[in-house]
Amino acid sequence: MARRTWLHFAASVLCALVPALAAAQGYPAKPVRIVVPAQPGGGLDLIGRTMADQLGRAMGQTFFVENISGGGGTIASQTVARAAPDGYTLMVGYVGTHGTNPAVRKVPYDALRDFTAIAMVGGTPNVLVVQPSMPVGDVASLIEFARKNAKTTSYASGGIGTLNHLAMEQFRSAAGFEAIVVHYRGIAPAIKDFRAGQTMMMMPGLAAAMPHIRMQTMKPIAVTGLKRHPLLPEVPTIEESGFKGFDGVQWYGIVGPAKLPAEITQRLSGEINKAIGARALQERLSAEAIEPMPMTPEKFGAFIQSEIVRWSALAKERRIQLDD
Repeated sequence: MARRTWLHFAASVLCALVPALAAAQGYPAKPVRIVVPAQPGGGLDLIGRTMADQLGRAMGQTFFVENISGGGGTIASQTVARAAPDGYTLMVGYVGTHGTNPAVRKVPYDALRDFTAIAMVGGTPNVLVVQPSMPVGDVASLIEFARKNAKTTSYASGGIGTLNHLAMEQFRSAAGFEAIVVHYRGIAPAIKDFRAGQTMMMMPGLAAAMPHIRMQTMKPIAVTGLKRHPLLPEVPTIEESGFKGFDGVQWYGIVGPAKLPAEITQRLSGEINKAIGARALQERLSAEAIEPMPMTPEKFGAFIQSEIVRWSALAKERRIQLDD
């Protein structure tokens, strides 16, 4: 009786596994969508379309981008979290959807349990910039200026709880100065008003800031990260300027729904890491201030968890909470 029960159980498990294995071996058998949690244009869209192109060529199937904006990425995240875990719905998960959003607001998804981490693609540091007319040239002189002009010093934010907001609050706390924060609905309008002289400093992602730095409408003071960025070799890191713990970056990766078959996860991860290891793609991303950050699915999952812990701690310390 025990032997018959065991054989029946084994047969049931085998019957469940065989279709999944067969599906994984034949994957992808139809077009795959990559959800981008933003409107067309910008870093998220660039990553989505670049990965769609690379995966399509490598795997001999169509990978297409679907832009789903709204709710700071929550609508797109919900869509993917609820999708079938068959590998045909993927998403560009980034520091907003899988880092800062869960840290500052109640989101209708679990950034860890509702997703399968597949592969990190890359990241761009944040850059501390000031108005070119300001009489400061480094972090020390900026802090001195801000302390002397506490009632008038202002900075722009792309929105409550965004990385550029949290990074500036982290810096402001560490440096010990007060400033008026002006929140915008996105980094684009924040930059627009900054260029018009409405605010005095900000900490956007380098990819977004670089065109304005080249036009000299933004003066770079320091960058986040563990080393200087090759596009701004003369600009020191914030750590070089005397403050540790500023290694956060605006990162982008590929995730799928929870319970994605391991075989599909590993294949996608392998192809993505192979793609970002190629010199041609590295040069293309570097031109957009995005540095490749290859990781296994396991390391990427652990990285996402560490990001949520990091930004949750800062949000709690600075009492930053976005009430929906």
